[in-house]
Amino acid sequence: MAIATRGKPSWLKIKIPEKTRRILELREILREHGMVTVCEEAHCPNIPECWNGGTATFMVLGDTCTRGCRFCNVAKSRNPLPVNSWEPKMLAMAVRELKLDYVVITSVDRDDLPDQGSGHFAECIRAVKEQDPNVIVEVLIPDFRGDIECLKKVIGAEPNVIAHNIETIRRLQSKIRDRRAGYEQSLQVLSNVKKMDSKIFTKSSIIVGFGETQDEVVGAMKDLRGVNVDFLTVGQYLRPSSKHIEVSEFIPPEKFEFYKKYGEKLGFKYVASGPFVRTSYRAGEFFTKSIIRTQI
Repeated sequence: MAIATRGKPSWLKIKIPEKTRRILELREILREHGMVTVCEEAHCPNIPECWNGGTATFMVLGDTCTRGCRFCNVAKSRNPLPVNSWEPKMLAMAVRELKLDYVVITSVDRDDLPDQGSGHFAECIRAVKEQDPNVIVEVLIPDFRGDIECLKKVIGAEPNVIAHNIETIRRLQSKIRDRRAGYEQSLQVLSNVKKMDSKIFTKSSIIVGFGETQDEVVGAMKDLRGVNVDFLTVGQYLRPSSKHIEVSEFIPPEKFEFYKKYGEKLGFKYVASGPFVRTSYRAGEFFTKSIIRTQI
């Protein structure tokens, strides 16, 4: 049963994290190298948990997206600023100084670039790996409009995990995502990763609260397992502003627990499911790290 969206339920109330000495030190290092983290840009409440655990999510290729998904608060433009060619090196230096052992690299969509930013992704991965081969690198990539050659560039740089989000269930794709995205296209991206390099772990995310049914979420989970996705996150949609699509329902904790257990039964190696879970939430979770370490 849907819960009124005018006021957030009790389980969505969270204490704003304090700016600890560790967080302030990390922010200073990030500023020195001109790096941006999704953690800060999204005002994520999970920053202390992730940063203290040696994990951070970096955004490369600028902060302006060429697409217009209706749930996302990232700035949009058909012609973003040019790519910073020094960014891979700056990223690697920041990772070293931050003493991170699990790095997530993501980006906006860059449909304006000839290779849609895939080559830059590859350079960032290689730079981090050359700095420290022991760092686990996860990349959260766009769909590259299904271009196999773009995907090959990223896979060739040998990240440990490639994530790509289907975002929502099949029925709501056109309502939620940019018209250039698509459910089948996203599934194909994840499928192609495994076909090209079965050693790379894959990951995806489902946002709930858009008006989907439980059966539809379960169906999406089955579709992801159908293309051998390893890791899954399920989180609550929270409206960034009045300009974005409205929240249809606040999902109760017990349903998130259901999705977690059901996902585990389906065969996902790890499922993070909860109101504040995001794509890179606790990407360096001990269990996930231990699985990846055995393959390195």
